[in-house]
Amino acid sequence: MEQLVEEYGPRWEPGPYERGTDGPRVILTGVDTSPTGLRAAAYAAGLARRQRARLVVVYVASPKVWTGLAAAAVVDVQLRSFEEEIKQLRDELAARAHELSVPVTFMVRRGETFPELRQAALDESADLVVVGASEQGGHRLVGSVGNRLVRAATWPVVVVP
Repeated sequence: MEQLVEEYGPRWEPGPYERGTDGPRVILTGVDTSPTGLRAAAYAAGLARRQRARLVVVYVASPKVWTGLAAAAVVDVQLRSFEEEIKQLRDELAARAHELSVPVTFMVRRGETFPELRQAALDESADLVVVGASEQGGHRLVGSVGNRLVRAATWPVVVVP
């Protein structure tokens, strides 16, 4: 799967990059089709609309560790699942971007979620990162993506429940 970047909504013209402006100019949100992922996207879109900011939506296709050891049929099923989620998110974003008049960049990246979101935020000069809270109990011990982003201490991070 190649990296995908699509633009929706009005054209966004970047100004000079500056931290500490009156509000965020670029809001990056990591999304998936989980309830918390969708709530994070909705929160980030509303904030982008109110702040007149650019919204960067990043979907990370994160294969499980066992995928490398799995049979080709299992990998094919997982790739189709990613493609279905990407199509669902793409369709929703295209409709909402014009409705809210928010410039939206949709990216699909492949790899582990935390490093890919971190790199996307750096690449896009994000002023704020919004993610959904983890729904997995084990993340209390190991650390969720939101916790890891907060510990990276590069940008303000909002974790949406």
